[in-house]
Amino acid sequence: MAMNDSGEVIVVGAGLAGMATALGVALGGGRATVLEASELIGGAAAYSGGMVWAGANHVAAREGIDDTLEAAERYVRDIAADHPDLLDDAALRRWLTVAPAALRYWEDVGAIRWAVIPGLADYHSEADGAAPAGRYLTNEPIDGSELGEWRERMRVSPYFPVGDTYADLFAKGRRKAYVEDSDQLDDVPAHAGVPAFGSPDRAPRAAAAVAEADPLTFGTGVAASFAARALREDGVELLLSHRVTELLTDGAGRVVGVRAEGPDGTIERRGPVVLATSTYDWDPELVREILDLGPDDWGSVAPRTLRGDGIRLARAAGGAIARVPATHVPLLPGWRSTVGEGFSYGPEYALPHSMIVDAGGDRYCDDSYWVDIVAKTLAPGDRHLPFFLVWDSQHHRKYGLGVIPPGGDYPEGLVTSAPTLAELGAGLGIDGAQLERTAARFSANVSEHGADPDFGRGSVPYVQRFVGDPSNEPNPVLGTIAEPPFHGLRLRFVGTGVGSSGVHVDSEGAVLSESGDRVEGLYAVGSAAALTSSGCGYNSGFALGRGLTHAYLVSGELTGSVR
Repeated sequence: MAMNDSGEVIVVGAGLAGMATALGVALGGGRATVLEASELIGGAAAYSGGMVWAGANHVAAREGIDDTLEAAERYVRDIAADHPDLLDDAALRRWLTVAPAALRYWEDVGAIRWAVIPGLADYHSEADGAAPAGRYLTNEPIDGSELGEWRERMRVSPYFPVGDTYADLFAKGRRKAYVEDSDQLDDVPAHAGVPAFGSPDRAPRAAAAVAEADPLTFGTGVAASFAARALREDGVELLLSHRVTELLTDGAGRVVGVRAEGPDGTIERRGPVVLATSTYDWDPELVREILDLGPDDWGSVAPRTLRGDGIRLARAAGGAIARVPATHVPLLPGWRSTVGEGFSYGPEYALPHSMIVDAGGDRYCDDSYWVDIVAKTLAPGDRHLPFFLVWDSQHHRKYGLGVIPPGGDYPEGLVTSAPTLAELGAGLGIDGAQLERTAARFSANVSEHGADPDFGRGSVPYVQRFVGDPSNEPNPVLGTIAEPPFHGLRLRFVGTGVGSSGVHVDSEGAVLSESGDRVEGLYAVGSAAALTSSGCGYNSGFALGRGLTHAYLVSGELTGSVR
């Protein structure tokens, strides 16, 4: 479907995929109005690690890294093999083959300067077609000044050490990099877009906008790059604090515009609509429907405006929802916190001297690897809820927890501590005797073999590189649990704005009805759209890579541009 006579496209959401779509529309000769529910731009992508996954991409090629689309396709098919019925073959091939061209296009038009994340292997290194490096891209640092007046409205991640690079993070270890960033706080008032970093009047070092430089990296940098470029286009209008509440349709059921609530009341805008609202993290009803998780077992680090608006709007216009089983959704073990949106999600669970157990005091998974944690904890008929993180004083002394520095005091009510594992178990509601036996077996394996033969903790290269402690021997995620006092807390699953389930779209990003027909005038990009292109398989960067690919395709279709 082309634009209306005014040449206007309505984009709902000012995250990465939304701003990329708006930029593509403007560069194609159209006009894009972006309606954002919050007061900030960047969406969930700005809080993320900023990984953009693409096989056989041009950035890897220019760095001499060999890859093929055939290998990338084998990889996605292999990791999606558990539920082949969920994989849309046409969408898979379209995403993989167009992604390299889309990422080159965004760089050519000045939306971003890509860099390969060094030495980072695909999640599932054992899968057919897996690559040891080259498929993960992120941005070269962008200075916050490029956003101009919009810098004050840019979300800055409280979960990554913004201003550092991936090379810095890997050299230090993610936890140490985070702690160092926390230690370098100053009393400069935070930007409007900077969540409190454990204190309401202090902002992260890299977000403090020092006069000399304001480097933005990780997801903040990727989102900022696209936003800065889009907002230089006269054809892009961005309205903050405007939540779209209704899609307007004509007599034939075609979507022809939106109704939104803003600071000055209700407005209407006309044109084809692109949903870029991300996912459902902050809608308890949708979390229960899609994941079967209640409030005691759920939280999110994504912005609170991720309330399932895209799903509800699409449904009301006749759009279908595609679901991925909860066991294959990218969730992370976390806990309540003072950081960001009120939750933390590691990497403490994957660091040495810790383990995850169920109420019986048993380990049951590779507890350093979220993929296995989710699959085993939420296994149908064999759920291990509630589940708990347990660690010893070695972990406390070396790593701390969330905003709590190494060796720091835990705030009252967050952590249970005890002189013995048996007493810790009693305090947490875990079988204490079994907890002692579990820790003893785990520690013996680490000491004697430098490995975890029971569940393979420490065997995944991605985990070692991304979340481990590079200074820990013999493995970045393995260490005994033997030094009292011992500590623990009940975990919950934490969403990151990648819900996997979502609005059902075709290979071009157009919304589909329950009968499989297009809902004319309606598109969905980013995590608002279900990840049917990878089915039940997931790898960091799939969501952002697919979102930028759909932004490229959708904006091209709407403007009649040759892409």
